[in-house]
Amino acid sequence: MLAAALQDGTASRRCTFELFARALPAGRRYGVVAGTGRFLDALYDFRFGDAELDDLATVLDAATLQWLREFVFRGDIDGYREGELYFPGSPVLSVRGSFAECVVLETLALSVLNHDTAIASAGARMVSAAQGRRLIEMGSRRTHEESAVASARVAYLAGFAATSNLEAGRRYGVPTSGTSAHSFTLLHTDAGGPDEAAAFRAQVEALGVGTTLLVDTYDITAGIDTAVRVAGTGLGAIRIDSGDLGVMAAKARAQLDALGATETRIVVSGDLDEYAIAALRAEPVDAYGVGTSLVTGSGAPTAGMVYKLVEVDGVPVAKRSTNKPSRGGAKEALRRARSTGTVVEEVVHPMAAPPALGPHDRALMVPMVRGGEVLKELPTLDDARTHLATALVSLPWEGLKLSTGEPAIPTTFL
Repeated sequence: MLAAALQDGTASRRCTFELFARALPAGRRYGVVAGTGRFLDALYDFRFGDAELDDLATVLDAATLQWLREFVFRGDIDGYREGELYFPGSPVLSVRGSFAECVVLETLALSVLNHDTAIASAGARMVSAAQGRRLIEMGSRRTHEESAVASARVAYLAGFAATSNLEAGRRYGVPTSGTSAHSFTLLHTDAGGPDEAAAFRAQVEALGVGTTLLVDTYDITAGIDTAVRVAGTGLGAIRIDSGDLGVMAAKARAQLDALGATETRIVVSGDLDEYAIAALRAEPVDAYGVGTSLVTGSGAPTAGMVYKLVEVDGVPVAKRSTNKPSRGGAKEALRRARSTGTVVEEVVHPMAAPPALGPHDRALMVPMVRGGEVLKELPTLDDARTHLATALVSLPWEGLKLSTGEPAIPTTFL
């Protein structure tokens, strides 16, 4: 497309592209915008160097290669801030510039936001299901190594307390936490057989009694007895990773209390998703370790977002394909709310004709890039985390249900 547009002179036409989702994943009631920060970081470094151009020389003409060699995005970008809720048709990102510079960003924008939004949306459902209990992201071994870092970042945005991914801690400042694996317990085996006490003793001596001991390598009841005997009643936590977690947690709590370890917390893990977390609400669980379901979007591994051209030189353009239409014209959005703060409607309107804001309405799109320069006052990851927590509280109560249903609020297009 770039090569053809450069050749016929249309590459410089002023265009607006919008990134949006036609629908939420089946049954979901809201989505969470995530990845904007990563996208803007990537935009700063999005260049074509000699190695890339040498590889493209077999498929592109000299004029296109030269254009890519000089490419720097110089357009404008507005969008929903990271941590904002979105609904079908929400103009999550508006990219404006020449056709050439906007079109080369399509895959970058979609790959980042489709992934991060899917993970954040699943994570937010898990946080709601946990009802204030601590969640730890533990999915690094279940996804691509770079996706693991991105997933840890947006899990924290969604409300998770920590991640086991140390690179996410280094790169993004996400709090890190974790426990030992079964292999560490199995390591402490000799000719006389397994020595679970030796494993626990080594961990406590290295990390202190506040550590979390994994007690289900052999027998959970015996493991808890051994853990308290080794660490004392001040043991920080135990982790259970198998079996009927609800039953095991109840038995573990009673056993710990009987041993005097009344402050020792119970962490559960093992193929948890939002439904399993919700099912454990009545059990004495203090924290959840979540891996596979989170980093795969809990059944929705992509947000299904698309990136469509909606305006050319000020003229609205729209796709009319069956089941895949788009709405022409550059757009913005606002969210209407009651005086109580509960949101009731998303309104998407032409950028050039905004409706009057009511006393409790809020404009959703914020400036992000002007003339190719990323604005420095953009929200931080912690800002996005706080914003999402507030946004979730603003939903109608039925919008937080895990059951299949319509979007929490309707979207009106003006």
